[in-house]
Amino acid sequence: MTVVRRSQMTSEPTYSTMRPAVCMVAQGAKVVMLGRDVLEYDPAHVLVLAVDLPISSQVVRASRKEPYLGFILDLDAARVAELATRVYPRGVPKASDARGLYVGRSTDGIVDAVTRLLELMADPEDADMLGPIVVDEIVIRLLRTAVGPRVAQMGQPKSGVQRVGEAVGWIRAHFAQPITVDEMAASVHMSASSFHERFKAVTSLSPLQYQKVLRLHEARRLMLFQQMDVNEACHRVGYLSPSQFSREYARFFGSAPSRDIARVREMGFAHTVADVASAAREASKNTPSQSESRAEVCGRT
Repeated sequence: MTVVRRSQMTSEPTYSTMRPAVCMVAQGAKVVMLGRDVLEYDPAHVLVLAVDLPISSQVVRASRKEPYLGFILDLDAARVAELATRVYPRGVPKASDARGLYVGRSTDGIVDAVTRLLELMADPEDADMLGPIVVDEIVIRLLRTAVGPRVAQMGQPKSGVQRVGEAVGWIRAHFAQPITVDEMAASVHMSASSFHERFKAVTSLSPLQYQKVLRLHEARRLMLFQQMDVNEACHRVGYLSPSQFSREYARFFGSAPSRDIARVREMGFAHTVADVASAAREASKNTPSQSESRAEVCGRT
C-alpha cells in the first residue's frame, strides 16, 4: 500500500500513469480526469482502476490542519480472479459498464480493513505475515459491493477489460516505437475495428491517443526528474520531430516544454509522501465512525 499526504490543495493538475488499484482517502478530496471524463470524489467512495491509465488529478480539499491523506492498494489481476471465484461461485455476473476507471460506494467493512492494514504497516513482521490476509479481505469486500462484477472483470480470461489490460501492457512496453492499431490489436488476437472500439470503451482514449499521452507523460517525467533537455526527452519517447513534440506537449499541458518545466519547478512540484508509520497513526485517529466511510483516489506514477 502507498500512503500519500498533502497539506495543501494543488492549484494545477498532477499527471501520472496509474496501475490497477483501489484508491481510498481518510481525509480530504480529489478530482481525477481521464480524457474528457472528470470524476470528483467524496469520502464515501472508492476509486478503482482496472487497467493502467494515464490520469491527471488535483487535490481540492486539504489544509495544514486537515491534510489530504490517501491510500493506494495495487490490485493483482490473478489474485482478483481467484477471490472472485469464492465471491461468485456460480460465475461472475455481467458487468454493467466496460470503463476501466470508476467509482463505487465504500463500506464500513472496507474502511475498517484498510485501517487495520495501515496499523500493520508500522511493524514489518506484522505487515509481512498478516498484511496479505487483510489485503485479501479488502478485495473480497470490494467484490461484494455494487461494483464487484466490474472489479472481477479485470481477472476474467478473455473479458473486454482483461484483453484491453493485456494490450495496455504491450503498448507500455513499445510506446516509444512507431506502432499501429493493427499491431496493437494483433497483440491480443483481435480485429483492428473490434480492438479500437473495446479499447476506447475501457480507457476513454483511442489506442493511438493512449500511446501519445504515455509519451507526453514520460517526456515530462524525464525532464522533471532526470533533467533531460527538450530534444533528448523528445527523442527518448519516440518523437522524430521536435517541433511536433513541442506542439503536442503545449496542447496537452498548456504551455511549451521548457516553459512548463521551469514553471513547475518554480512552484515546487514534489508531492509530500508521509512516513508510513506516521501516516498510519494519523489514519487511525481519523478513522470514521460506523455511520461514516471514507475513500478517495490518489495519483502516482
